[in-house]
Amino acid sequence: MRKSYDFNNATKGPVLVAKGKTRITIMLDDDLLSFFRTQAESQGMGYQTLINNVLRLELQKSTSKKKEPQLLTVATLRKVIREELNAV
Repeated sequence: MRKSYDFNNATKGPVLVAKGKTRITIMLDDDLLSFFRTQAESQGMGYQTLINNVLRLELQKSTSKKKEPQLLTVATLRKVIREELNAV
């Protein structure tokens, strides 16, 4: 190690930028934050990671419910009619 270091050209900020993540400030209720911290500790992860995972799951649930209805094609209609006729 050196006896002294020159920080005249140094810049403030993180050494490595986290790609794909943005730092924000959010206000959460104390009980909610306590819940996530407890759950995260028992699962061996950070509470912010757990909150991110829960939000992602809810987003996936809400977007999967909004699937486009499939169009009925002639081939599908024929297949359904054949299955119904065979069932009788």
